[in-house]
Formats: sequence, C-alpha cells, structure tokens
Amino acid sequence: MANEARNKTQNDPLLFTFFNEIGIIEQLATNRFERVMPHDLRLPQFVVLNHFVRLGGEYSPLALARAFQVSKGTMTNTLQRLEHKGFVAVRPDPDDGRGKIVSITESGRSARDDAIAALAPLLAELECEFPAAQFAAALPFLARVRAWLDRARDSG
Repeated sequence: MANEARNKTQNDPLLFTFFNEIGIIEQLATNRFERVMPHDLRLPQFVVLNHFVRLGGEYSPLALARAFQVSKGTMTNTLQRLEHKGFVAVRPDPDDGRGKIVSITESGRSARDDAIAALAPLLAELECEFPAAQFAAALPFLARVRAWLDRARDSG
C-alpha cells in the first residue's frame, strides 16, 4: 500500500515535493515541540516570543500580524494569552489613541529560554541521527528560499 501511494506521488513536480516535505517536517516538529514546551506555550506563542528576542523592539499587534501573515484577530488572541501569562506587556500607543504597543517582558524572555532548554533533548536526539554539518550545509539554501519567499509575499 505504501509503495502504491509512493508511486502515485513520484511524478509530482520537484518543487512541490520539496515544499511538501517541509510542510510535513513542520507538522511533525510542531507536535514534538508542543509536547515539551514549558509554561503551557503553544508554538505560535513561542514564535512571537522568539521574534521579540531575535529582533528586539516594540510592535503593534497589526505589525506582528503582518510579520506572521495571520489575521489581526489571530494575533490579538495570541498576544492576550501571552499577556495573561505575563510574557508580553501591552500598552496604549502614545501616537494613536486606539492603537496598542507590545513588548516582551523579562518573564517572556525567560519563558523563551526555558522553551529552548526544553527542546534540548529533542535537538540532541536529532543531532545523534543527523550530524550538525548536514544541518549547517542545508541552512544557506533554506535561508535563500525563505528570503525569496519573504520578498515575494507582498508582490503576489
């Protein structure tokens, strides 16, 4: 049965197969990551915290929604959950009476670091199976694909 299914997909276009593999990896990784995430974090919450740590700064909910390509309502829900946990601070935008500004708190930085620490056993397991050099070799190509998709998202 598995061979029959594989035969049906072997003629799929190469780029479709490439992105299909990335999608499956994302689903499997998300499931594994969420099982070990501390503080009852879901992956979208972790990703927002990681965004703040990586890039610094303060953002409006709309800017975050655009960055993650989700609706403002979806981002507002994620931010409310993070604020309830004390991981982000939401304050009025001094330049726009109706707007909000979001920043990460020290607790949020700690939660992000705790999440990365909780992932360590899974990452070590992967590194035992696949040498770090293979991941390092794949990164430049994946970064170029990501950068191209990022540039192209507003044009299409």
